[in-house]
Amino acid sequence: MLKFMGQDQTPASGDPFPCTHFFGISIFIPDDTVFTGEEEKKVTEQPASMDRDQSSVATTATEPPSPTLLSRLVILDTTLSLHLHTLFQPLPRSLLKTLELAGDGRFFFPVAVSLLYSSSLRPILIPLLIGSLLDLLLVGVIKYIVRRPRPVYNKGMHLTVTIDHWSFPSGHSSRVCFVAAFSYLSSALIGEAVVRLKSPESRFGSDDSGKAVDFIVLIVCLWSAATSISRVLLGRHFVFDVVSGACLGVLEALFVFHFLRH
Repeated sequence: MLKFMGQDQTPASGDPFPCTHFFGISIFIPDDTVFTGEEEKKVTEQPASMDRDQSSVATTATEPPSPTLLSRLVILDTTLSLHLHTLFQPLPRSLLKTLELAGDGRFFFPVAVSLLYSSSLRPILIPLLIGSLLDLLLVGVIKYIVRRPRPVYNKGMHLTVTIDHWSFPSGHSSRVCFVAAFSYLSSALIGEAVVRLKSPESRFGSDDSGKAVDFIVLIVCLWSAATSISRVLLGRHFVFDVVSGACLGVLEALFVFHFLRH
């Protein structure tokens, strides 16, 4: 005889194993077993608890993983770069292309090499060329390791080498910022070179030469900033590519100025 809360439940005749059913689960109970109120409650609540556990496991399994900090930065960088590219579309593309050409290594290296004939400029140009070659090497290695694709809206770009297919970091930004930072650090050397280049009949004094050097360095810094910004506006790079390239160029200038200048 089965007794629940004072009620008798008699198993079907001929059934050798008396049982009761809770939510489709058969529980075999010896005959003449008596349940108290608390015991009956535990038995009846066990299947519901199992259902809740299974539901929570299924919910946890279907939840997508939370984005990492790096993925959030990439999304922010991509969104900001596209916004800037779209916002400055009215700017003349010919101006941006001119800045791109001025910071291109195919233009920069021949000009620097052609000026080596001047003995007055060699103390500046030789470390400048060495630093530019170092920049070319570092940018190529980083691009090959990171392999970040360029923006999908990048149009009309002619690749010089295969490694230029990748976006991070910006080679233009690193190159022009290296030149600007090295020019700023070498202002005294540039002033000495200007003095040596002056003809004896020149009316410019040392103060005028210093002002001229400061003006040249300022122009170079403005050119480097404009060229770096143009990389985003042209759609060639993302913002983070340009910022990283600029930082790399400054570090290269510090290294060349302190260790390779002599």
